[in-house]
Formats: sequence, structure tokens, C-alpha cells
Amino acid sequence: MIRRGRGLATMFYPIAPNGLSACFIKLDSDGSAVLYTGTTDVGQGSLTVLSQLAAESLGIPIVQISVISADSKAAPYDQGPVGSRTTYVTGNAVLAACQQARGMLLEAAGRLLNVAPEALVAEQGYIYVSSFQQARITIAEAAAYSYTKLGKPILGSGYFNPHILPIDKLSGQGKQYATHAYATQIAIVDVDDETGEFELQRIYAVHDCGKAINPLLVEGQIQGGVSMGVGFACHEEMVLKEGKVINDQFTDYILPTAMDVPQIITDIIERPEPTGPFGAKGVGEPAILPTAPAIANALYDAVGVWIMDLPITAEKVCLALKEKRSSC
Repeated sequence: MIRRGRGLATMFYPIAPNGLSACFIKLDSDGSAVLYTGTTDVGQGSLTVLSQLAAESLGIPIVQISVISADSKAAPYDQGPVGSRTTYVTGNAVLAACQQARGMLLEAAGRLLNVAPEALVAEQGYIYVSSFQQARITIAEAAAYSYTKLGKPILGSGYFNPHILPIDKLSGQGKQYATHAYATQIAIVDVDDETGEFELQRIYAVHDCGKAINPLLVEGQIQGGVSMGVGFACHEEMVLKEGKVINDQFTDYILPTAMDVPQIITDIIERPEPTGPFGAKGVGEPAILPTAPAIANALYDAVGVWIMDLPITAEKVCLALKEKRSSC
């Protein structure tokens, strides 16, 4: 008989360990900008997010932001995309650099408009007086004025290093990470209570990411993490013999394909992180964590056996069911 089970798993995960991120920003006289960062985009879309942060902070369209990244000869130091830290740590460094450049930009605009820089707003490619929006100039005009009349290139540099407290060896107290991410996932599984064969039907994944700078990328990271979690839970197994990996090829180290991943229904909880850039924090690694326990819990809900050894296979479920029946 096919039995349906539902399993829930909740997690919290520390992100942004100690480690410096730094960046430069240069605003050219045509209103475009170049962002120099040492971080690396390994497919998660971080450079898009950093460009969005820079564009919002400077008030220029994102299409006018160019990024030079991962070149240690041109860009300043960055510890790297580890600990789901890029949006949080490098994002804060980007905002710090843009704040410096923005100050120079508004100084030039203030002279052109004959108002104090504090009275100005920069957005959508324009700088205008907050109380009188008709008095405005383009960001390109302000940048060109700074270069040609004031003799000041518009440059900014920024860095961010999360504040942590080392662990006290006696008390065990401390703060090794800047903040935490939270998530809950629910797995729906159909199980054959005779053979142990099971099929994943759906996975619901609800994640807290502070503020979603780019909701589509956040959803993509959740989808990718859950897919990896399915592989971790049900497919991938490293087989060792005499200290050597004997299934070191994709012919016998099984990865899930698109046919093995069930429907993934995602939702984003936006609870702004006070120390994050515009309230944002990372979502990368946390997306994989609740998937396997949610599936294991769903199997128990369906047929009443716990599988504690990953990957969960039909054979393991079948043997556990036989042991359960023999003990009754």
C-alpha cells in the first residue's frame, strides 16, 4: 500500500564569519560607475546583487554599473564567497564605498544648484532638491562638473569586517558569526510499505533572508539548495575501501537529475537584518540544510521507521520495515 507522509524540519544557520571585504567605486564623468571587488561570483548571482546595491546607493540605473571582480591585481582584498557572506559582508563594503563617492557627487551637485548637499536626493539618474524636484540636474552633469571644474575625481573606497567575539574556552560563550539565517521546509513523500520504494511529491521551502535584494535570485538559490538537499538525502554516497574512494566517477556516484527533484514551492520571509545592507543577509548554504531531515521525518510519518543513515534508499526503508514487523 502506498502511504503518504509529511515531514517538517526547521533550522538556523550562522552566516558572515569574521573576514574582510573591501571594494572601490569610481564614478565617471558620463554618470556611469565601475565597481572593483575581490569577491567571486560562483554562479549565485552575487555580482548582480552588488551592482543593485551600488546603483541604489548612487542613484544611477543598474545598467550603468560595471563590475571588475576576483582580480587581486585590480581589486582590493576579499576573503571570498564562504559562509553565505557575500551579500551581507561585501554588500556592506559596497555601501560604504558608495557613500563616500555619493558625498563627493552631492557636493558637486550642490554647487551647481546652489543648495547644501544635505538638501539633495539622487535617484534614477538625477539629482534634485528634495523640497523642489523641478530643480534638478543629471548625475552625469554633476560628475562632469566635479571632474572639470572642481578637479575632483569621484572615487570611493569601503570595507566591512563583521564584529565577532572569540569563544571563551572556559564558559563556551562568544559570537563567532555576525548573524543567522532561518528556514523551515516541509517534504511530502509517498512510500510503498511493502517494498520501501518512495517518491518525493513536493517540498515547501520557506526562508528568512532579511531583505530580498533580488527576489528571483533568492528563489533560485533556494531551489538549487533544495535540489542539492535531495541529492544529499536520497542519492549521493561516497564509498570508501581501504581509505580510497571507489566511486569517483559520475557513473557510480549518483547525482539527482531534474527528473529526481520534486516540485519545489518557495516563499521568502523578509525580516530586515539591522546590520545588513538595506536589511539583507545571505541565503546560500542554509537552503540545503532542512531538506534531508524533512524527508526523513516524512518517511517516518508515512510508515513509522527512522532512517538515520544517508542516503535514504528504498533498500534501507524495506529492511527497516521488515525489522519493525518482526519485532511486533
